[in-house]
Amino acid sequence: MTTDNTTIQNKRLYEELLKRSAGDFQAFLYDCDGTLADNMQAHKDTYVQVAAAAGVVIDPAIIDEFAGLPIPAVVVEINKRYGSSFDPLAFEKAKSELFYHEFIAETKPVQFVVDHLVAHAGRVKIGVVSGGAERMIRKTLEVLQIGHLVEVLVCAGDTAKGKPFPDPFLLAAEKLGVAPAHCLVFEDGEPGVQAAEAAGMRWVRVDQV
Repeated sequence: MTTDNTTIQNKRLYEELLKRSAGDFQAFLYDCDGTLADNMQAHKDTYVQVAAAAGVVIDPAIIDEFAGLPIPAVVVEINKRYGSSFDPLAFEKAKSELFYHEFIAETKPVQFVVDHLVAHAGRVKIGVVSGGAERMIRKTLEVLQIGHLVEVLVCAGDTAKGKPFPDPFLLAAEKLGVAPAHCLVFEDGEPGVQAAEAAGMRWVRVDQV
């Protein structure tokens, strides 16, 4: 796609996102990976590399299937699917180190979603709610040059239960001082949508705009 066509496409998607986010919202809560950050292929690559180092060949499509879940939960699903015996926490550490040192600096924005966040910062409260580790998400937001606009960050380990449970979104709303009914969630995966609905929040699937 040429630069001109990319710009036109981004403008169309941005305008559609504006329509879908119109309403009496006081806070916008964004997922990070796959929603703000165009890094899902890099995440898939790191899962595949860590598994391959132990002699297990996985189909990267399983990462799409469980998008939004914390890494250890995805590893549990990999073990079920492939009969492997990865220690979820050890796998998470290896994957995170690989991603942080070799992939994160190349993160690109999902431009129309980043533009949406930037346009609304200061007008509504902004939170990022992710199943990723805080170090990773903070660095990603820094690479995207939007970290300073995020008022609340909720990451893996901040709540006893992650997505698809409502706890992360409810914590973000509490920290922002906004009722769940006045929060709008931006997600790219089914677990995130389930979490938003369970929290009593409306949502937009950015990958379906």
